[in-house]
Amino acid sequence: MDYAVAPLIHLTSLHTPQFQARCKLFEDRQGLHRGHGPLPHRMIHRALVGAGHARDELTRQTLFASNNAPAPATPQCVFVMLTARLLPNNPCMPRPPSNRKPRASSLTRIATILGAARSLLGEQGIDGLSIYSVAERADIPPSSVYHFYASVPALLEALAADIHAAFRDALHAPIDEASITTWRDLSRTLELRMLAVYASDAAARQLILTQHGLTELNQADSLHDLELGRSMQALFERYFYLPVLPDDIDVFALAMELGDRVYARSVQQHGVITPRLAQEGMRVFDAYLGLYLPPYLRRREGTD
Repeated sequence: MDYAVAPLIHLTSLHTPQFQARCKLFEDRQGLHRGHGPLPHRMIHRALVGAGHARDELTRQTLFASNNAPAPATPQCVFVMLTARLLPNNPCMPRPPSNRKPRASSLTRIATILGAARSLLGEQGIDGLSIYSVAERADIPPSSVYHFYASVPALLEALAADIHAAFRDALHAPIDEASITTWRDLSRTLELRMLAVYASDAAARQLILTQHGLTELNQADSLHDLELGRSMQALFERYFYLPVLPDDIDVFALAMELGDRVYARSVQQHGVITPRLAQEGMRVFDAYLGLYLPPYLRRREGTD
């Protein structure tokens, strides 16, 4: 089992019977030994040292220990006791969601962090992004970045959500209804808006249209595409009477993803979406929708 270790929280000795017993009880209750092997004691949840006699064992020493680090030989050795921030494929100890709204100062700090990450991403790509480089660009301590984003993937997911918000705003912007005669007119209007977001935001191109191999980010992007696809379908239904569409696939989301593949090819080859491949991407988008939409759809009343 792999662990992504969170910042240091508590330290305690492992050489007391009470602590060993509490570790065993925690493992048994959580079922951590089933299919994964026993959880290393140095990774036990900080709840074990949060109260009672274990509180007396806390020390001010700072000793970092990884999952594979050998135990020191001294009888009073200390190990990192922390709320293990686990990798996404490890369901043992997810962080509970918080309903608290961030303070104004926190929102300002988050905006600063995301702005720095966006700038670096556009300049250097994902490979050049790190917590420390973001902190340096934002002129804040790395600990401040870690406070909001414990890893680069977490930071990228937040940035992806910010970028997709720009796509949502583009979809919901007012439309010149007099220019919409056929569904292809509406399709072209919306795709041109998407292309405008890509053209103005290098970070969006890097995050969505390049290959990075980050599973969590790909999953988040797919969820955002589903949301955008439903919003786009709602816009089409606002203007036209649509035929019955399949309920086992999201036609509009898939059409957007297919168009994005063409845009991605352009970014990989040229660094930008060229006018030629922008046209090809829109043709792919329309061609896929054309498999489910007839050439002419009846307009809804009141949308002329």
